[in-house]
Amino acid sequence: MKKLSLILLLSFLLLFITACGSTEGSEGAETEREMITVSHELGDTEVPKKPQNVVVFDFGILDTLDELGIEVAGIAKSGVVPSYLEKYESEDYANIGSLKEPDFEKIAELDPEVIIISARQAELYDQLSEIAPTIHLGVDTTNYMESFKENMAVIGELFDKQEEIDSKLADIDESIAALQEKASEMDQKGLIILANDDKISAYGPNSRFGLIHDVFGVPAVDESIEASTHGMNVTFEYVMEQDPDLLYVIDRSAVVGGESSAKQLVENELVENTKAYQNDDIHYLDPEFWYLSGGGLVSVSEMVKEIEATINE
Repeated sequence: MKKLSLILLLSFLLLFITACGSTEGSEGAETEREMITVSHELGDTEVPKKPQNVVVFDFGILDTLDELGIEVAGIAKSGVVPSYLEKYESEDYANIGSLKEPDFEKIAELDPEVIIISARQAELYDQLSEIAPTIHLGVDTTNYMESFKENMAVIGELFDKQEEIDSKLADIDESIAALQEKASEMDQKGLIILANDDKISAYGPNSRFGLIHDVFGVPAVDESIEASTHGMNVTFEYVMEQDPDLLYVIDRSAVVGGESSAKQLVENELVENTKAYQNDDIHYLDPEFWYLSGGGLVSVSEMVKEIEATINE
C-alpha cells in the first residue's frame, strides 16, 4: 500500500514538473520578438517589431513618430530642434549629439533597439550599426513622394501603425490633388531660392525643394537649374532676369543662426523689378518644415498648405 502511494506521489510530481515546463516554454515562445527586415539605401537591417528605446536623427521621422504617438528615447539636440517639436528638448529625452556629430557613448547607454538616420549621418552608418540596428530613412528629392511613402510604410510596419499611416497619407494625397488642379490652371511661373546670410542659391525641378514643381505642379521659371543638395549659386541679377511671377524664399539663417534676415536681403532694388515683388508674390516659406524636417507626416502636410495658399484663384 505504501509502495502504491509512493508511485502515485512520484507520478503526480512528474506531471507537475512537466506542466510547469510546458508553461515556461509557452511563455518563452510568447516573449520571442518578431523581427522585420528593413531594406533601405544602405543595406538590409533586421529590427525587432515595435522596437524600444528608439533613437532618431531625422526630424521628419521624429515628426511622424510624434504624430503617431510613438515614444522615442533620444534625439539630436546639439543644434536647432524645430519649434513644433520642442517637447523633445526636455530632459525626458536624451541628447544624442548633433546631426553631424553623434554622441556614440550616450547612444550606447540608451541601449536602443533601432537607430533611424538620414543623409547627414550616412557616413556614420557602420559605426552606428555596431551599437544597434540602424536604418536610413531619408527622402530621395528626385522621387520625393514615392520615397516619402516608402519611409512611412516602413514606420507603419515597424510600429504596427499601418492603418493610421494609410489614413494620413490618403489625406495628403487628397490635398496634393487639389493643389495640382489649381496649379494646372495657373499661367504663373515660380522660382525657389534659399537665403543663407548674404548669399542666395536657386533650386529647380528634381532638387531638394523641387517638389514645388515636380509634385505640386507649380511651373518653373527656369527649367535648367542645376540640381544639387546646396542648390545653384545665383545673383540677384539672375532673379531679376528670370522675372518670376512667384518667388519662394527659404531662410536658412532663421533656423541655423536664429535670426531672420531674408526679407531685408531679398527685397532689394533689383528684385523690385520682378513681377513677384510688384504683385506682392514673394513668399517666405517656413524653414522649419522645408529645411529642418521635410519628409514627415506633419511637415509634408504643411508644405502642401503653404504652396496652396500662394496660388491665386
